[in-house]
Amino acid sequence: MARVLIVPCGCRGRALARELADAGHAVRGTTRDPAGAQAIRAAGAEPFVGDPDRIATLMAGLTGVTVVCWLMGTVPVPELHEGRLRMLCEKLVDTPVRGLVYEGSLPQGEQVARTASETWRIPLEVLDADPLDHEAWLRAARLAVDRLLGL
Repeated sequence: MARVLIVPCGCRGRALARELADAGHAVRGTTRDPAGAQAIRAAGAEPFVGDPDRIATLMAGLTGVTVVCWLMGTVPVPELHEGRLRMLCEKLVDTPVRGLVYEGSLPQGEQVARTASETWRIPLEVLDADPLDHEAWLRAARLAVDRLLGL
C-alpha cells in the first residue's frame, strides 16, 4: 500500500484519512497547530505539523509519500492556490511523490496544478466535488487517490 499526505487534514481531510487508513494505506495529515494532532491521530493518520503557507515546513512530511492531497477547496486564499502550490510542485520533483490530488476554489489554482503536471510529469487528479456534499466529496476524493495509485 501507499503513503498519502493530506494538506491540510481538517474535517474533510480526516474523513479521507480514515477511509484510506481503513483500506490499508499509511496516511500522514498536516496541521498548523500541534493541538490538532490528536484529531488526526484519531482518524488513523500520522499527524505532521506543517504550514502550507511555508512550504519548507512540509518537506520532511513528504518522506515516503506517494500521493499528496492539496485540499484547499474551501480556502479562498489566492497565494495557497498559486504561489505556494507552484512552489510545492517544483519541490515534488525531488521527492518520491508520484501523484497530486488538487482541490481548489480558484480557477487559477487548477491551472497551476495542470501546468505543473505537464511540466514535471506529475500525475494529477483535480477534485471538483462539492465539499458541502460530504458523502459525494469523500467518494470522489477516495477515487482520485485510487486512480493515482492505479487501483
